[in-house]
Amino acid sequence: MTLIKSISGIRGIIGGQAGNGLTPVDILKYSVAFGKLVTAKSGKNKIVIGRDARISGEMVRNLVVGALQSIGIDVVDLGLSTTPTVEIAVPDENAAGGIIITASHNPKQWNALKLLNEKGEFINDEAGKEVLELAEQTDITFSDVNQLGKVTTDTSYLQKHIDKILALPLVDVEAIRKAKFKVAIDCVNSTGGIFVPALLKALGVETVYELYCEPDGHFPHNPEPLPENLIALSQEVVSKRAHLGIAVDPDVDRLCFVSEDGSMFGEEYTLVAVADYILKNTPGNTVSNLSSTRALRDVTENNGGSYNAAAVGEVNVVNKMKETNAVIGGEGNGGIIYPELHYGRDALVGIALFLTHLAKFGKSISALRGTYPSYFISKNKITLTPEMDIDGLLKKVEEKYQNQPYSTIDGLKIEFDKEWVHLRRSNTEPIIRIYSEGNSETVANNLANKIISDIKEILQLNE
Repeated sequence: MTLIKSISGIRGIIGGQAGNGLTPVDILKYSVAFGKLVTAKSGKNKIVIGRDARISGEMVRNLVVGALQSIGIDVVDLGLSTTPTVEIAVPDENAAGGIIITASHNPKQWNALKLLNEKGEFINDEAGKEVLELAEQTDITFSDVNQLGKVTTDTSYLQKHIDKILALPLVDVEAIRKAKFKVAIDCVNSTGGIFVPALLKALGVETVYELYCEPDGHFPHNPEPLPENLIALSQEVVSKRAHLGIAVDPDVDRLCFVSEDGSMFGEEYTLVAVADYILKNTPGNTVSNLSSTRALRDVTENNGGSYNAAAVGEVNVVNKMKETNAVIGGEGNGGIIYPELHYGRDALVGIALFLTHLAKFGKSISALRGTYPSYFISKNKITLTPEMDIDGLLKKVEEKYQNQPYSTIDGLKIEFDKEWVHLRRSNTEPIIRIYSEGNSETVANNLANKIISDIKEILQLNE
């Protein structure tokens, strides 16, 4: 069994022994700790919750609600929802924070508590550590019967979220309607099956071919929206002669597209395309994490803006976006963060902006993809012994390439003209993740192999 405690939440496999899986004991203690922390910090006594459709969701929801009530906190329950919808609801409800019950792209045996502050943004490192510390305290005082929290169910936020998207100046419903798009969608039998069709209808898309839109939590394939998991969607696009396919993950914060010929648009290029559209209409800066494609930097500079890289993790991207006044940002996994709406990855606003962009472009989605620089990212890893000094090893690689542009804000990223390699240590196992990018698969793989060879050479010298 596995239980992973990080700054943004608690993630684990359902069942097993307490502390070694996501059990009722763990759910209760971390919910109480988070509730105590955010209500004390904000002076507010309300927390918004929502969940994706995975099988364990109702059970976890019941435990979270009970835990919060037990310490006198009122709960606004959005029911089946999405991560970005809960993020929007927290400030709208003037709440102390939010809990999203979702394990995102992880398989059905996983679930998690994603933790939001009063702005509806993921809690930072300091707050995350405080939650972990509070969870280990045993002297918590619970509320008496007259002070228990109250629960309110509010299912209005699907429409509220859509209304906020339709009100954005750069979302052109009329242009989308006139394009008469035929769209195939894969919502992996989670809450995207509720929210994506509703959004498309509101955008004027009349022809929608639905795959896996029953929110019962029985994922028909690995729920991460990667090419190998989207074969059925690709086939549906081709067989129905759809203009494009749309795929989201279980909590609807990741987004990717399939072209009219069944080929993948590329999840790295979701952000690139949306950013291109935003920048053409709102000049400004962009941010993505260090492991995302260079294409965003190219598109940003071509539009007269400045690109900045952040450490991996949504909270780090958001902080860098605020610091640099970025008009658009996100992550290369198909995560769009559009601050005009809110500071969180949001597949729904991404769909609306992308369809507007495609409608105004006036050609096929594959033609649109052809207008962007073409890069390929190779993902590798090297396994080390648990006692290995990984930080020291990365320092020696840094010294070897000290004459190249490099960054150490998150592991080590080294640039070679328009190619790069990013080395990060895993937080959960003794491995170094090695991401590299070049203008072809061969170039990217060769760069990764060169760095792996350097690491092995350094290890041999240390023996």
